[in-house]
Amino acid sequence: MTLVNFNNRTRNTAPYFNNVFDSLFSDALTKNKMIDKSPNVNISETEQAYVIELAAPGLKKEDFQINLKKDTLSVWAEVKSEGTAINKDFSRKEFDYSSFARSFNLPDSADGEKITAEYKDGILSITINKKDDSKLQKEIVVS
Repeated sequence: MTLVNFNNRTRNTAPYFNNVFDSLFSDALTKNKMIDKSPNVNISETEQAYVIELAAPGLKKEDFQINLKKDTLSVWAEVKSEGTAINKDFSRKEFDYSSFARSFNLPDSADGEKITAEYKDGILSITINKKDDSKLQKEIVVS
């Protein structure tokens, strides 16, 4: 078997198969820096509650918005900042804008009235208490 080095970048004709994928992936990684800015999530369940933990370092608790509509819990954050550097003959401004949004479908056993959130050490912890099952259980007497 003979290996042949093929360099299709020297041709000026229509793009070749490798060029399509090279440009697709390199453009996606370099031009659009907001590709995947959603935070990583841990979801756990205890006997009393569900706990959702989002890793969102560098934010403040005022940056978060949490909303519950029916059985969907939505979490989003938006951060805008502006940096200015002034040197002798020029000034430079850099705007930074980042945001993310995550939604979670809550199970029927989740109590939408008892949801708490805490932001500490870069982790947003949302605790959703479960409904009290003792209220749902009832003895029925046959008459």
